[in-house]
Amino acid sequence: MSLDKTYKLVPGTTVFDSEQSAKGYHLNQFCMSLMTAENRARYLADERAYLDAWPLREEQKRALLDRDLNAAMREGGNIYFLAKWGATLGLSFQQMAGSMTGMTEQEYRDMMVRGGRSVEGNRIDHAVLEAAHAPEAPAEHAEITGAVFTSHVPAIGAALDHGRTGEPYWRPLFDGYEYSKAWERDNLPDVVFLVYNDHASSFDLSLIPTFVLGTGAAFHTADEGYGPRPVPGIEGDPDLAAHIAHSLIRDDFDLTLANEMTVDHGLTVPLSLMFGDVEKWPCKVIPFHVNVVQYPVPSGARCFELGRALRRAIESYDRPLKVQVWGTGGMSHQLQGPRAGLINREWDNAFLDRLVTDPAGLAQVPHLEYVEEAGSEGIELVMWLIARGAMSDVDDTGEVEVKHRFYHVPASNTAVGHLILENHPRAEAPAEGEN
Repeated sequence: MSLDKTYKLVPGTTVFDSEQSAKGYHLNQFCMSLMTAENRARYLADERAYLDAWPLREEQKRALLDRDLNAAMREGGNIYFLAKWGATLGLSFQQMAGSMTGMTEQEYRDMMVRGGRSVEGNRIDHAVLEAAHAPEAPAEHAEITGAVFTSHVPAIGAALDHGRTGEPYWRPLFDGYEYSKAWERDNLPDVVFLVYNDHASSFDLSLIPTFVLGTGAAFHTADEGYGPRPVPGIEGDPDLAAHIAHSLIRDDFDLTLANEMTVDHGLTVPLSLMFGDVEKWPCKVIPFHVNVVQYPVPSGARCFELGRALRRAIESYDRPLKVQVWGTGGMSHQLQGPRAGLINREWDNAFLDRLVTDPAGLAQVPHLEYVEEAGSEGIELVMWLIARGAMSDVDDTGEVEVKHRFYHVPASNTAVGHLILENHPRAEAPAEGEN
C-alpha cells in the first residue's frame, strides 16, 4: 500500500516533502547560491544568463522570471530557500506572501493586523478526505529478494585495482567470492540498498550524522588520499530513496538525507567483490551510511529494528522492483593501539552462526563485547544487523536460505566474513472466497 500523504489535500498548501525536494533540488540550490554578494550582483545583472548556468527546467526558470512564487513552489521550491531569492530582489516576506494570495502587500498586511487568515474554510474537505482513504485495489510492490553480508577492506580494493588477485596472498580470498559473482549474475536486483560506513571521506568531524540515506541521482567515488578507485560512480534511485525516507522517518528513525556525497571503499569494495570489474554497475544503488567511527554509535538492537522498518518501507513501494539489502564492514579487526592486529576467529564464526539462526538474540550483544572480542573496528558488524532485520523470517512471514558462507584471515589487518541469504516470503493466503 502507498504511504499516507493526506497532507497534500490541505487547501492552499504545499508541504515540502522528499518528493518535492527531489523535484526542486537544483532550484533550491540556485537560491542558496544567492547568499553571497558577488552572486547576487551577477544574478541581478543578467537573470536569464545566471539561471541558464544551472540545470533548471524551463518551467522553473519561467516561474522565477515571472516572479510567480506559486509556480516556483509547484516546481519544487521551498519558501525558506525562495526567501533568499526574494531578498535578492528586495522583496519583504509580506510582499512575497501577498503575491501568493492574490493580495497587494498592503492588503496582506491589513489582513494580518486583523488577526490573520481564518482556518475556517481552509481545512480539508471531508468528502475529499474520505475518497482519499477509500480502500485501494492491491497493487504490485517492491520486494526484498536477498541479503549480502561482506567485509569491505580497503586493501581488497587495492589488490583488485592493481591486478594482484592471483597472488598467493590474495587468491584464497578472491576464490571465496567466485560463487558470489555467479549468484549475482543469476539473481541481479534492480536496486541494492547498501549499508556501509564512511571512513572520514565524505563526513569529517564537522558533521557526524548517525544514519545517512543517499537520496540523490548519482554519487561519485571518493578520493581517500590515493586518488579515487578506478571504478564507476553509482547511480542512485531518488524515487525509492524518497519513499524509504518518508517511511523510516514516520517510523521514528531520524535520518540525515544526502543528495550529494562521495562514496568510499566501504561501498565500492563490496560492489567490486560481487559484480567484478565492470564499466558500469549493473543495478542502481542506494547508499546508507552508519556512524561507527565516533561514539556513541547505534546499538545492534537499533540497527536490527531499522532493518525491520526498512523491509516495511520497501514492500510498501508500489513498483515491482527486486531489492537486495547489503550489510558491510567487519569482521574482527583493530587498526589502532597496542592491540592492533587483533583477530578472533571463534567469535567471528559464532557471530555468523547467530546471524543466521538467532538474529534477534545477536542484536542484543552490547557494544563492549564487540570492542573487547572483535576489536575496536569490529563494531562495524552492527551494520550487518540492518540487512538481517530486513529478512522475512524475522517476523515469521517467510524464511531465509543460506546460499554461501565464507571466512578468511587475513586481508591486510582484517578477518573477512561473507554470507549470502536468499529471502523467501510465504505467499499470502487467499482472501475468503478466493481460489
